[in-house]
Amino acid sequence: MPNPLSADIRARFELLFAQGLTGREIGRRLMISAASASRLSQRLKRGLRLTPADNPRNTGHGRLAPYHDFLIELIHQDPDITLRELQGALADAHDVTASVSGLDQALKRLGYTYKKRASLRMNASAQR
Repeated sequence: MPNPLSADIRARFELLFAQGLTGREIGRRLMISAASASRLSQRLKRGLRLTPADNPRNTGHGRLAPYHDFLIELIHQDPDITLRELQGALADAHDVTASVSGLDQALKRLGYTYKKRASLRMNASAQR
């Protein structure tokens, strides 16, 4: 789903439409696609406002939200714990299966990150 048009673009579109320009002309001026401009002009012709549609996606914090405290506790106990080990501990303690990427996303939401540095890998391989 593409990003919605900004409120500024929508307001300018309404203003130009009220001045009598066609949807295609407004689209060229505002540098939006002809299809989007046509859809917006059709909405205005029907008397509707140009507010963005509601996002149908779930805006919760994910399936792992109830287990955030558990994950943080494990990380504080063992800062070097791997995602696979977290996955296993979550399955053992709470009988919850989660993918490694799902755990990674949950931890990123909590502010935990891990960066792999190419320079460290190069130094380790050069020492061998």
